[in-house]
Amino acid sequence: MIVAGIDVGGARKGFHAVLLEGRRVVDQRNTSDAEALAHWCLRAERIAIDAPCGWALAGQRSRLCERQLLAAGVHCFATPTRDAALASRSNFYGWMLRGEALYAALQGHGVPIAREVQALQARCCFESFPHGITIALSPQLEVKAALKLEQRSALLERFGVSRSGLSSIDWIDAAVCALFAELLAEGSPVDVYGEPGGGLLVLPVCARHTAGSG
Repeated sequence: MIVAGIDVGGARKGFHAVLLEGRRVVDQRNTSDAEALAHWCLRAERIAIDAPCGWALAGQRSRLCERQLLAAGVHCFATPTRDAALASRSNFYGWMLRGEALYAALQGHGVPIAREVQALQARCCFESFPHGITIALSPQLEVKAALKLEQRSALLERFGVSRSGLSSIDWIDAAVCALFAELLAEGSPVDVYGEPGGGLLVLPVCARHTAGSG
């Protein structure tokens, strides 16, 4: 089974995507074209994307999944309402809007966003993020953003994913997402945060996490 992991950047950096099959990287792609990437991903049965799959609800500054993660001690970016993202003069949220475009393109090709736990059992795309994945799969470590290159590379090596061709943190992050997509497809248990309105965020089960499992 082929799975995909995608690191989402702004318009200039673009998307970094990795296809994984049996812990082996079978293809990579860097593009700013969400539609082209969605078509490229059609080989994959599960697609883990490092970008929000929804926006904060009206009157809120973050999503439920993010508040649950912070309560569990896992740092993550806060996703505003879509209107707030569009109104930002700094373009800080540009990468989130690029993620939105990718989710929309995938849906246009018949790949649904996982809005409930049961949807993860079939072909879908879903939200995750490398920092949370690394924490969940490395309970023996104190995971730090400053050590993300070393710690995420070590995680890939521990699961038998070669770093050959993964020449930057963007490629490594895409591969970490793909690794989790493969573990999920193999039936590994997951923790699901959030609710359908603001989007679900999926991570591997870890004893540190206190939010509900699925």
